[in-house]
Amino acid sequence: MKKIKIEKIIRSNRKTIALTVTPDATLIVRAPMKTSLDYIENLVQKKRLWIESKQEFFQKNSQKYFPKEFVNGEGFWYLGKEYKLEIVENQEIPVILENTLKIAKECLPFAKKCLVQWYKQMAFYKISQRAKRYAKETGLSYNTIRITDAQKRWGSCGPKGTLNFSWRLIMSPMKILDYVVVHELAHLEEPNHSSRFWNKVKVLLPDYKERQEWLKENGNRLRV
Repeated sequence: MKKIKIEKIIRSNRKTIALTVTPDATLIVRAPMKTSLDYIENLVQKKRLWIESKQEFFQKNSQKYFPKEFVNGEGFWYLGKEYKLEIVENQEIPVILENTLKIAKECLPFAKKCLVQWYKQMAFYKISQRAKRYAKETGLSYNTIRITDAQKRWGSCGPKGTLNFSWRLIMSPMKILDYVVVHELAHLEEPNHSSRFWNKVKVLLPDYKERQEWLKENGNRLRV
């Protein structure tokens, strides 16, 4: 039987072992400092079926996504719903969302840039709304919201209270966007992923693990 490859082992002061299969189908193990390699490899073997099913899922799904062609009828995601692209003549505003995602014909030579800019604007608007709501509920105070071009990191919390979010989040359902917002707000008080951190997240989002899992499994679909 072929041995499952562990791409990376990350050791820290955590108390338990966590196995993560990333969207590119690689396996990452997070383990306590003193955990032996033999113990980790035995655990990976025990979880073989789960790991292989996750890897198969990502390998199959990654083959379904091709670069966008920006043609009529092509699907684009916004807040978890797919909208068909409609190329419109004589439209003064580059991108308009109605029953379809309308893009001005004049924008076609630089359609991706145009659409990403629209996604960024909408991400800033929606994320700012949700951050204000959850900050009020928790009594936490942040400084500013920044929308980034991050490809692998959905959000981060800066040292001066700046909350950073990838614009790609605006393509996910609102409950997933909320999860990342709450996650980063919790980091304002708890900089690491300790039990205290996750308890703060759980108070606001009891089903945070389901939302977290959705993002792990579908994050690679959130792209243009």
